[in-house]
Amino acid sequence: MKVVFSVASLTFEGDMPAALFHTGIVLKDAEEWRVKPDVVIVFHTNAGHVALDDATYNANRHVAIGNPYKAVVADLMKKGVQVELCGATAVANGWGNADVIPGVKVNRNAMARLTQLVQQGYVKISET
Repeated sequence: MKVVFSVASLTFEGDMPAALFHTGIVLKDAEEWRVKPDVVIVFHTNAGHVALDDATYNANRHVAIGNPYKAVVADLMKKGVQVELCGATAVANGWGNADVIPGVKVNRNAMARLTQLVQQGYVKISET
């Protein structure tokens, strides 16, 4: 089961970004089907802030609450999901490796990475 979520902007299931909610469903389905999931989430464009650490999130979003999605992202990574931030989005916003949630990878750019994963047999799910 190879799935990549392309997340350019956030839509919500209640207060939860749909991509994070749907990733949880994919993991649960894989467990029930007794298959090993290989799941990647690529945050880019207007959703890049989901991958940020608390301090950078606060500065970017002009708040003082920290990244409200950090615990969910960290839990998904603990369950084996690979979370990535688009390198072009990072450059455009002045973010580096030190600005993301520990474990999040910064790739070259979302379009190249998504193309690579699709060519490797991943099913691409676009969340907008």
